[in-house]
Parts: sequence; structure tokens; C-alpha cells
Amino acid sequence: MATLSLRLPESLHGRLRELARREGISINQLVTLAVAEKAAALLAEEVLAARARRGDRARFDAALSRIADAPPELRDAIPKAPRPRRRPRRES
Repeated sequence: MATLSLRLPESLHGRLRELARREGISINQLVTLAVAEKAAALLAEEVLAARARRGDRARFDAALSRIADAPPELRDAIPKAPRPRRRPRRES
């Protein structure tokens, strides 16, 4: 396992200490989890970007053209937005 020396402002270190205490874990575990979450988010962005570059609009349109034009099943339908309620008129 690698060791990393890190300089943090006292205020941030205090927040990390408190968060770790509330979670019942060490500051080391908290930082490790935070770094892992951030790395996963950045890597996911790269994977999605690579998949998007492989996309082909003509093939997508061709695939959609093979689907029958039919209304969605009830459970898939997007509900209509409710109408705004009108306030009753006051009689003068």
C-alpha cells in the first residue's frame, strides 16, 4: 500500500476529523473513500465520452425507423402537467 503525505488547512482537517468521527471511521478511510468516489466519477465521464465518440447517428436513426409508431404503454406514458388552479373570484 502506498503512503501519501498531504498538507491540509486546519479548518478542512477539523471538518474531516468530525465527519470521520460521525461515520465511525478513520480520517484515512474517509479520505480514501472520497478519492475513490471522485476517481470513479472522472473515469465514468471518460468511458461515456469514448462511447459517445463511437456513436453513429445514421445507425441510430435506422434502428429507430424499425420501431413501430405506437403510443406508449400506460406505465411508460409521460403524465400531462396538472393545470394551474384558478383562484375563485371575489365578489365585490
